[in-house]
Amino acid sequence: MKRYQVTLSKQERESLRAMLKSGKASANKLMRARVLLKADASKGGPGWIDSQIVEALDIGVCTVERIRQQFVEEGLEAALNRKQQERPSRARILDGRGEAQLIALACSAPPEGRSQWTLQLLANGLVELNVVDTISDETVRRTLKKTNSSRGSKNNGA
Repeated sequence: MKRYQVTLSKQERESLRAMLKSGKASANKLMRARVLLKADASKGGPGWIDSQIVEALDIGVCTVERIRQQFVEEGLEAALNRKQQERPSRARILDGRGEAQLIALACSAPPEGRSQWTLQLLANGLVELNVVDTISDETVRRTLKKTNSSRGSKNNGA
């Protein structure tokens, strides 16, 4: 006897079939819908066991078990959709205002004795302007790469 038994209502079953028929969803969502339809142990469902679902859909046993558990504990929407990340893994160092100050600094004239800005000079400039406490030159590089400005050209987009 399965610990998490999927029993779909007629309405849920029809909405899953309609989703599969239209094909207008992500591949992951469609695969989860197929698992739920195959695992449906209600009166109108096939009630397949996990090994049959794994064989038919070419997915892992743990995936089928996890989808079953999500459906029973959290409902249909949670079983179909991926769980959203509650918070970012790491907080952003530069927010929008900090990025704007970095771009303004990069577009300004370089320090005296230099012909152009380096990533380390820009990082040190942000620390001196009290935009951030510390920042690496790699973070500066990634932030500048997202913009259309080019530090190497005479006309750098400013």
